[in-house]
Amino acid sequence: MRESLEIETFRPRSPALFLDVDGTLLEIAATPDAVQVEPRLRRLLRALCLRTSGAVALISGRAIATLDALFAPLFSLATAGLHGFERRTATGSYHRCPPPAESVLQLARARMEGIVARYPGTLLEDKQFALALHYRLAQESAADILRDLQLITAEVRPHLQLQLGKMVGEMRPAAATKDDAVRAFLREPPFCGRWPIYIGDDLTDETAFECINSVGGVSIAVNVRRPTAARFSLPDVGAVHAWLASLPLGLPDRAAMIAGVNQQRFQPIPLRF
Repeated sequence: MRESLEIETFRPRSPALFLDVDGTLLEIAATPDAVQVEPRLRRLLRALCLRTSGAVALISGRAIATLDALFAPLFSLATAGLHGFERRTATGSYHRCPPPAESVLQLARARMEGIVARYPGTLLEDKQFALALHYRLAQESAADILRDLQLITAEVRPHLQLQLGKMVGEMRPAAATKDDAVRAFLREPPFCGRWPIYIGDDLTDETAFECINSVGGVSIAVNVRRPTAARFSLPDVGAVHAWLASLPLGLPDRAAMIAGVNQQRFQPIPLRF
């Protein structure tokens, strides 16, 4: 049973920021290696860390080592990688869930390499403990690729599960989610007792949206046109950067924060439709 997080314990003047990366802080590129982190984004994240006393965490499907390379020299950021499978606290402690059996990973890798061989334009991203098949450059074959991924999923359950995203299907460890990572951070300094804000753009962020909603925080979806649990939206990555840069040093109360959200051209999204 998960430990409960009571909203009454949060201090409204002390926000905690949980930020997805691709599609939220960074524009999605044709391939994972093609993304770019501009110096001004590094400066923004550094400023947010100072303004929140370090209560900023990256919550990503990428591995922590990859995120460190992208955002260097911001190595001190609290980070959850591989959708919560691995996590580094604000103090630098590293935690990882039990990994899937290597034989299962090898089977999934071989099957997904077969997909890459059959469909030109696909790309297999090997994250050691997870495998992501990108088909942004093979969208005409999307239905066949997704069918093949479902067949692989039947072979690797329950050790790996299929996580769908924007033009990507990922075999990831079933042991953790972004929701788990956020809850773990909220029990630790400097996040504990703070008012959580989560910004994300993909299906992988939905469990985190639901977690944030359950404790009275603010869940924000970026450029989302599907049913979502997020309660607010921003149109694109540029709008995310602009809103983060506009955050005051302190948030007076929840009502004022929501008013500020609306002033920044947020649009409410129904929880389910």
